[in-house]
Amino acid sequence: MSKILIIGAGRSSSSLIEYLGKNAGEFQWTVTVADHNLALAKRKALLANSPHCQAAHTDINRKEQFGNLIKKHDIVISMAPAYMHAAIARHCLELKKHLITASYVGPKMQALDDQARKNGLLFLNECGLDPGIDHMSAMRVIDRLKSQEFKLLGFETFTGGLLAPVHEDNPWNYKFTWNPRNIVLAGRGCVKFIQKGRYKFIPYHKLFRRTEILNIPQYGYFEGYANRDSLKYLDVYRLKGIQTLYRGTLRRPGFCKAWDTFVQLGATDDSYEMEDVHNMTHRQFINSFLSYNPSDSVELKLAHYLKLELNSEIMFKLKWLGMFDEEPIGLKKGTPAQILEHILKKKWTLGPDEKDIIVMLHKFDYEENGKHKRIQSHMVIEGRDSTHTGMALTVGLPIAIATKLLALGKLTATGVHRPITPELYNPILNELEKVGIQFHEHNENIEPLKLNMI
Repeated sequence: MSKILIIGAGRSSSSLIEYLGKNAGEFQWTVTVADHNLALAKRKALLANSPHCQAAHTDINRKEQFGNLIKKHDIVISMAPAYMHAAIARHCLELKKHLITASYVGPKMQALDDQARKNGLLFLNECGLDPGIDHMSAMRVIDRLKSQEFKLLGFETFTGGLLAPVHEDNPWNYKFTWNPRNIVLAGRGCVKFIQKGRYKFIPYHKLFRRTEILNIPQYGYFEGYANRDSLKYLDVYRLKGIQTLYRGTLRRPGFCKAWDTFVQLGATDDSYEMEDVHNMTHRQFINSFLSYNPSDSVELKLAHYLKLELNSEIMFKLKWLGMFDEEPIGLKKGTPAQILEHILKKKWTLGPDEKDIIVMLHKFDYEENGKHKRIQSHMVIEGRDSTHTGMALTVGLPIAIATKLLALGKLTATGVHRPITPELYNPILNELEKVGIQFHEHNENIEPLKLNMI
């Protein structure tokens, strides 16, 4: 009998809780949903529809109480904010409990690898959607191509959380399906990748002008922009020497060019707090980044500054968001990025009857008998409703399945891991396919790479 603790009852926990609840009776597990907001934990625990699932209050800052809660369980799932994972991991190490998260392996987590191995513990990270399903689905194909002794030339991967097509009824074709703050701050810093043998770098202020159009059967066209640092995956995916390595994010065409207006204004800056925010309106927020000219409207100044037509599609998108309205922002203080996020949530919050989709696309370029070929693999998952979103399904179910496998003794790895080895990714992917999360592949020949033309 396993005792499972879920720390964090946020928006991505619903499908995780439901899946474990369905299995709790059969395998005689107890599942505890813990959150600093007890009322939220109780609501989410009801999704399990199981007498084996309960709610609890927790506070990571109350070390003794937090430690006692972990002590009562065998497997800990952290759905808490990423910065909390290292502290949670130290508790798990001290109390000899397994840990599973969806977040990236940071230096503090990696430093616990030896101790976790010595104690026979699995600390499985990056086991959600992105990172998570992206790793597992990519490594399955990469390992397959290597086993056939094909030369891998390029790997590109893109993921996006978007509105389901039936709900694409706003000019951005977008609403928040993930942490809004992460969306507003996406791409900050320098982007790095390899393209056909050459290292490429894109500064933040140019990122949303460098996009790629991609087509996914039955779902149409998307645009992709580069994620921050693709180069670190040379080691993670064991791809040293590959000619192209690129990780990107998907949006519908036209999104990036419009989003770039916020970047160019400085509205995504998170490094300082603005003044007099409690008296500021949406219109004044935009105007604060523009030159003083009492005879010109905010719209005219913005269009002139960014070289836009007043009746352009981008200006229409901004007007639809209410960026020129004299509506109070509703915050007492904030950085530009925090204020922008607050404004956007008024129009970009997923409605109770709206559904999202998760789109993931991989491109594997390889050489077979001197011919250049490509495997294109894609996954599209539609959410059931605003609670069981596509994001919640694809973040929560891999974690839930990994927990089930661990509780049943089917995962034997110890130490700090990502699911990038066959003994981890194969059983998780196999179970995901049974619940409808699967990839579709098609093959094509491509033109030979001409490195001297790049």
